[in-house]
Amino acid sequence: MNDGRIINLCQEGEYELAFNAIVQTYTESLYWHVRRFLCSHEDTNDLLQDIFIKIWSALPTFRGDSRLYTWLYRIATNETLNRLRRIRRENAISLDAVGEYLAGKVDEDPYFDGNALQRELHKAIQKLPEKQRLVFNMRYFDEMKYEDIAEITGTSVGALKASYHHAYTKIKEALEDKV
Repeated sequence: MNDGRIINLCQEGEYELAFNAIVQTYTESLYWHVRRFLCSHEDTNDLLQDIFIKIWSALPTFRGDSRLYTWLYRIATNETLNRLRRIRRENAISLDAVGEYLAGKVDEDPYFDGNALQRELHKAIQKLPEKQRLVFNMRYFDEMKYEDIAEITGTSVGALKASYHHAYTKIKEALEDKV
């Protein structure tokens, strides 16, 4: 079902039908969006359930001021960043050490099915600062336009381009030793 039809269902008060359509349409893309941050299948599934509960709760307030796609990704992104902050607090990890912690999760994940270079790529991404990691994942993996990322994150397109460039440079440097 396309976004226009889902929005129409919301406007008609058919929230259950709209929600079911959202789950069917967006589960896989939201799963991978979250998974790139949490690096764990189990953690991602747990958080995805929370994200869908948040979407269900907020659905009656969705007015269509933004596109459904960006609204859903904004919720998923905010919930993911909140979970990462909670992990950092609960494990008493400094902001600088979070990247190392998450990179270790890549190695621990039994569901990771990439080759050695892909594993190193994901570890390098996890070591990026939060904003650069977010922009890189959304641009590189999700193939989002800068304008969409700007709508989701509330950041200017120019700042996003700069963040992506810095992220790309850091990843390239990290992988030069591995190739």
